[in-house]
Amino acid sequence: MSGMPLPSHRLGRTPIEITRLGLGSAPLGGLFSPVSDGDAAATVARAWDLGIRYFDTAPLYGFGLAERRLGAFLRTQPRDSFVLSTKVGRLLRRPTMGEPPPDPAYKGTPPERPVFDFSYDGVMRSVDESLARLGLERIDILFIHDPDDHYDAAIDGAVRALDRLRRDGTVRAIGAGMNQHAMLARFAAEAPVDAFLLAGRYTLLDQSARAGLMAICAARGIGLVLGGIYNSGILANPREGATFDYQRADPALLARAQRLDALCRAHGTALKAAAIRFVLAHPAVSGIVLGARSAQEIDENVAMARMDVPDALWAEIRREGLVDPEAPVPGGGP
Repeated sequence: MSGMPLPSHRLGRTPIEITRLGLGSAPLGGLFSPVSDGDAAATVARAWDLGIRYFDTAPLYGFGLAERRLGAFLRTQPRDSFVLSTKVGRLLRRPTMGEPPPDPAYKGTPPERPVFDFSYDGVMRSVDESLARLGLERIDILFIHDPDDHYDAAIDGAVRALDRLRRDGTVRAIGAGMNQHAMLARFAAEAPVDAFLLAGRYTLLDQSARAGLMAICAARGIGLVLGGIYNSGILANPREGATFDYQRADPALLARAQRLDALCRAHGTALKAAAIRFVLAHPAVSGIVLGARSAQEIDENVAMARMDVPDALWAEIRREGLVDPEAPVPGGGP
């Protein structure tokens, strides 16, 4: 029996409502280690049973594998009962002789490999191919994926394509998804965007997006979804050797994460729970996506989102100067 949906929030000024906790599907594509079809199916089914109704994917994730696995479950549900985002900017193509080896981050993938293409025609092909992999007739949100070195092509081609798809009703909202905030602010100024997906730049350890991008989103009603809220591991488990943005964390950053962890433990809560509660306290944030590769990880994600985090913890974090003094914290006030 499926459970009731988790609490939801409107995505900026769009009519779309997303559950505050969404499922990120990069792990379902075999990020860092392979995932079986059975484990992937169980993961998505468990997310649904626990009330998650927002799902984010991309052609890059497992070179089509994540889209196929998500679609296999979602197309068994009423189409208006969930929100789905995917991305454009990479087409999946069979490699030719002499091409460099595939991205080693994804394991157990199909033979296709991602090729950057932010052109109008490339984006239109990408959407058609994503719909075919998903087995769905429409996508709710389309993000331009990692256009870091392709901004002009994205503005000239991808934005025009996404705007047309939005007008045609193929998608309901458009924007960009990146690991940096400066270029997203440029998109906000120069493109008719509805929403952004920002990874890693607003977390308990990194509030660099607050004064710029997040203020813009709040002022203009641009929806904001956050990913990477554990900064690739350090806020999940700040052990010696933990990674920050997929690289070994420097000693000062590790010490800060360990102090946050100690304070959480002293207040009877978990660092992961505090990391979730902190980012959701910002009024510009519509929701977050957390990845999972098993039903057990879904259970933990939902448990962390529901765990009590006492106000006294935030007061102590403030006193020790562990977060930006202007960043809002749960319980009110910057």
